[in-house]
Amino acid sequence: MIKTTAAAAASLWLGTGPQILSARGANDKLNVACIGIGGQGGASVGGTSGENIVALCDVDDKRAGNQYGKHPSAKKYYDFRKMFDEMDKQIDAVTVATPDHMHFHPSMWALQRGKHLFCEKPMAHNVWEARQMTDLARQKKLATQLGVQRHTIAGIHRTVELIKSGAIGQVTEVYSWIASGRGMFPDLTDFPPVPDTLKWDLWLGAGPEHKYTPGLCPYNWRFWWNYGTGEAGNWGCHIMDIPFWALDLTYPTRVDATGPAVDAKKTPKSFSSKFLFPASGKRGPVTLHWLQGVPDILKEKGVGNKGNNLFIGTDGILSCGFGEPTLYPKEKFKDFKAPPKSIPDSPGFHKEWIMAAKGGKTPATCNFDYSGPLAETILLANVAYRAGGGFDWDSKALKTVGNDKAQALIREEFRKGWEI
Repeated sequence: MIKTTAAAAASLWLGTGPQILSARGANDKLNVACIGIGGQGGASVGGTSGENIVALCDVDDKRAGNQYGKHPSAKKYYDFRKMFDEMDKQIDAVTVATPDHMHFHPSMWALQRGKHLFCEKPMAHNVWEARQMTDLARQKKLATQLGVQRHTIAGIHRTVELIKSGAIGQVTEVYSWIASGRGMFPDLTDFPPVPDTLKWDLWLGAGPEHKYTPGLCPYNWRFWWNYGTGEAGNWGCHIMDIPFWALDLTYPTRVDATGPAVDAKKTPKSFSSKFLFPASGKRGPVTLHWLQGVPDILKEKGVGNKGNNLFIGTDGILSCGFGEPTLYPKEKFKDFKAPPKSIPDSPGFHKEWIMAAKGGKTPATCNFDYSGPLAETILLANVAYRAGGGFDWDSKALKTVGNDKAQALIREEFRKGWEI
């Protein structure tokens, strides 16, 4: 670690920082730095390629692929801290697409320095980190966007319009799920030398020490608790975005979870969780279920297992995925006329954020004020499962009332040298 970054790391604050960059005009180009440019990170590079990409940062040359060649004028970095040390005044906006355990640090360095931020889901590795990012972005009035790209799909828009119009009456319960059995991978036993193309210590970052293994890097880290958040973190924000949007959900007041025996290191192949949301405005209380696996309620209601969300209302049922929704009973709704379209098409998911960063009056649709509570909720599902039971959730104090084991998972320790 270079001296300047070591000093900065030791004083990574949670409050003050340089003043916000003044908003640019709609026709001016932003100076963008991309942190994590391989895999999903390539989408952020592509999504901002109409702006000035001034810096590209990745710890893995192989994973980064040909992104450096596509943007030869961008300065190359392995360590985002060095990038900020050298280019702070040249950067307006930052994208972050690193493994889950390393979302928080580069994101907070960006927000602290007044940079607009696009961060991949699930925002952070734990609830405390997500709340810090959400609060600081609001405090500094920065344009943010969480990588819930399916928010732009027309089928989701039609679902949200139907629910908000009251097509199935008052929604009382929702089931959201991912039909995946990924998790509980074999023990890690392959520890070859670190490839010349990889900066392993930087890949670990704030996460626990570990020998290099292809069982973690480049992809399967997401199924190990120290670095990932399992299929809940992988898919939860995309899928639960639909009920969160349709029902204007924010923070639950109760969280419960059940599943197979908990492994201290590995994420599960299946589990189920339940959140209670209090009444708000004209909406009554809502019970939201998140499952890794297909819920039994689909058979009980005679609904096919396609899709990923089931809304149960006082006047009917709506089943949907990311495409067009279906209303049940079909006979009842055979002549149903959908409400007029009210949700406009997106100009592009990254474009929304870019426009907001340039001073547009409309925030990006998945700005942190909306997506922060969404991300926290899916992370709370993991907390309840890992803690072996539920708790009342005090969202203001970030307290798992009556469950000390769960409380210990709300905020985690960082590796030496990366402390806050």
